[in-house]
Amino acid sequence: MESRFAALLSEYCLELRPGQTVVVEAQTPALPLIERLVPAALERGAYPLVLLEYPGQTRDLYRWGGEWLERIPPPRLALMEGADASLRILSAENPLEATDIDPARIAAQQKAWRPLSELRLQKRWCLTLYPTPGYAQGAGMGTAEFRAFVERALYLDRPDPVAAWRELAAFQAALIGRLEPVRELRLEAPGTDLRLRVTGRTWLNSDGKRNMPSGEVYTGPHEDSAEGEILFNLPATVSGQRVEGVYLRFQQGKVVEARAERGEEYLQRMLETDAGARFLGEIGLGTNYGIAQPSGIILYDEKIGGSVHLALGRSYPESGGTNVSAVHWDLVLDLRQGGRIWADGEVLQENGEFLGL
Repeated sequence: MESRFAALLSEYCLELRPGQTVVVEAQTPALPLIERLVPAALERGAYPLVLLEYPGQTRDLYRWGGEWLERIPPPRLALMEGADASLRILSAENPLEATDIDPARIAAQQKAWRPLSELRLQKRWCLTLYPTPGYAQGAGMGTAEFRAFVERALYLDRPDPVAAWRELAAFQAALIGRLEPVRELRLEAPGTDLRLRVTGRTWLNSDGKRNMPSGEVYTGPHEDSAEGEILFNLPATVSGQRVEGVYLRFQQGKVVEARAERGEEYLQRMLETDAGARFLGEIGLGTNYGIAQPSGIILYDEKIGGSVHLALGRSYPESGGTNVSAVHWDLVLDLRQGGRIWADGEVLQENGEFLGL
């Protein structure tokens, strides 16, 4: 799997070219992939700068970072400034390693390091995940089973993965054509009845060039438009903490009530990060039917064909969204077992299936 994965990342996702430099950020469990990615990048004339962390290094930063929770180390910033592209490989040995960390420390670091995140997004970038036993355990799967799950999600089980991603891109282009004239979306599901305005916003086709796996179309809803309530039915591990059963109620676009069955302290701390954290920066519709079951990993679950996700915080400016925040937190609602997406009063999706496409 690793050789095909490396080829997909270097050729399709990053489209590396001679003379470019790419910063590769990962933890040591991803070494089997990196050992194939480095030659793949070099063969394309690009130079990979690999930043490897040991398992638990991020937790150590949260615990002992001191002043570095409040400012970015200058060499780290300079490295990203000089790079042409970046690749982040999620590869935690234990995705829950920061469970005992005060969420306030995590929020402080995210806020202070926001310029680094903004700089990364100004370059060519990609985010992916390497299957570790920790992720497999969190997903309720055996290690081999989880590797097969990842292969299907990335289309590495197909004869021509790149052709498969281009086919999905064409479907998503048709879906965007359906969404472009839409003024209002309404989400309906158990515990959920939420309306959002998307008039004039730009829908973007996420076809694997930024996230791998991908499979979504997304935009930034009008910042003051969210009205109603939503109950997210998929759990997630975020910043090393488990969060489940998030309920949000919105008025004039702002979260006015929030609770969680698990991880509520983390939820409340994130909402307190800054003024923009209580507003939505994104709505995305999942289209990757190669992901058949939830894993608790946001990168995967938000792409499930038949799901919808909302992001608290930062908008993507290219969508027309204007919300500014150090937070960008995707929360996922699986609609396959009972739910609808309405577009200007017409059913666009029912029980996870798109209609009329």
